[in-house]
Amino acid sequence: MTAAPTVLAVIPARGGSKGVPAKNLAPVAGLPLVARTVHACRGARLVTDVVVSTDDAEIATAARAAGAEAVRRPAALAGDTATSESAVLHAMDAFEATHGRTVDVVLLVQCTSPFLTPDEVNGAVGRILSGEAATALTVAPSHGFLWREAEGGATGVNHDRAHRPRRQDREPEYLETGAVYAMDAEGFRTHRHRFFGRTALVVTDAARVLEVDDPHDLARARALAPLLDTPATPRLDDVDAVVLDFDGTQTDDRVHIDADGREFVSVHRGDGLGIAALRRAGVPLLILSTEQNPVVAARARKLRIPVLHGVDRKDLALKQWCEEQRIDPQRVLYAGNDVNDLPCFHLVGWPVAVGSAHDSVRAAARAVTVTPGGSGAIREIAAWLLGPELHTTDS
Repeated sequence: MTAAPTVLAVIPARGGSKGVPAKNLAPVAGLPLVARTVHACRGARLVTDVVVSTDDAEIATAARAAGAEAVRRPAALAGDTATSESAVLHAMDAFEATHGRTVDVVLLVQCTSPFLTPDEVNGAVGRILSGEAATALTVAPSHGFLWREAEGGATGVNHDRAHRPRRQDREPEYLETGAVYAMDAEGFRTHRHRFFGRTALVVTDAARVLEVDDPHDLARARALAPLLDTPATPRLDDVDAVVLDFDGTQTDDRVHIDADGREFVSVHRGDGLGIAALRRAGVPLLILSTEQNPVVAARARKLRIPVLHGVDRKDLALKQWCEEQRIDPQRVLYAGNDVNDLPCFHLVGWPVAVGSAHDSVRAAARAVTVTPGGSGAIREIAAWLLGPELHTTDS
């Protein structure tokens, strides 16, 4: 039998960035940009191997956590003048030396395209494997009229300004998205450039095209993620621990105060059922709250789970707890509702916002419950992990 072709996706991800500091680690919908790109490549059935080429230890760690290999890029290939092609060639050499396999198709995949899909990656690879082309790239259709400033006045670039055909009467042009480039590996080694021979276009949805080059692009990506991402919820295999905020997550964020100044909150029995089921399944649990309030401790005792409250820096407390429990933060689900939860969101692998969370928290979450805080949101999260049937009578 003929061995299946080796299709290597190379994701260049330098640590330095002038436009957005630590850009490749910037989270969009709870995932660093580099992890989103790794997931898109790993989800493409034609891709056999995924490598992240980086000079940064944190990016390498994030890449491995997302399921890619990490290749340490030498300093000579990590400067502002180094080409992406040089990083891809270096990664190919390192991969072939390590695995003893020759790469048949190589891809250059950019972290700056947060809404890349596995189908788009497959489309580019398929053009090469079929022999249709030696190189391929993702593009978006464009019907825009382009202009150029000139000494005698502005002139049309792709049109005659005296003739304005209707959109439907114009041949579409295509804008390079910068997301994916696929090349026949042997030809790429020869030409040392991403374009040679016959080039094929992989047409993508223009609404999903966004390159993150400055903070405004990153803000747009975070705003668009809830609209463009396929909703994803974790399973028990994805999570090693569940950490829960209290106010606004296990309550509706309202406080009732009597004449003596005593505070009362409302909790949901369904949340108790969900937490009891998670406890019985052996999932480590923790309540983490900024408020120093006896009601938080009382609820934790009722649920028979540990609590840390009166904590100013929840992210530091969470990091310390993970170290003590020997749990990788990337395997932690953290549920919260407000801006003081965002540092924890940036630390864990599964940041989850309850349905009533602040907009900025929903935008930073990897998953959002349908249920508001205090109305059974934790019960919903437990159902994600354990299935809809929670066989327990505890509350």
